[in-house]
Amino acid sequence: MQSGDGAPVIVIHSREQATAALTAAAQTGRRIVLASGSDAGGHVGPGWFRELVAAARDAVPQARFSALLDCGDDVGAALAAIRSHVDGIIFTGRADVAGRLEEIARQHEVRVETIRAVQALDLGEDFFASRNSLESRCTAYLS
Repeated sequence: MQSGDGAPVIVIHSREQATAALTAAAQTGRRIVLASGSDAGGHVGPGWFRELVAAARDAVPQARFSALLDCGDDVGAALAAIRSHVDGIIFTGRADVAGRLEEIARQHEVRVETIRAVQALDLGEDFFASRNSLESRCTAYLS
């Protein structure tokens, strides 16, 4: 249910889901973490995720949140995400590699998490859900 910093995590797969999650966060007054789906860093890339988060931030500027791009154990995806200045990444690879990535990320002011949230609301099955349905589901999760 919570990330390493204690905020509830919502796993998003589209801009519509991200906007719905941020709307629910703003309405409930909760700070949240938007996380990409597992290994998305290597599938959709950091540019897509960064722009998705920016569009959601513009749509709901009052929401308090951070965002994490899940790079799995893909070092190349993690480095690309760091260079792209996403808010943060999830890297689940070897600990020694994670340590080096954390050093690099610190220079770019990018957060690194090494463990996926054990419990999170994953909106993957709701890809085609209406905006109202997504917001309701997120609000219920945050309440």
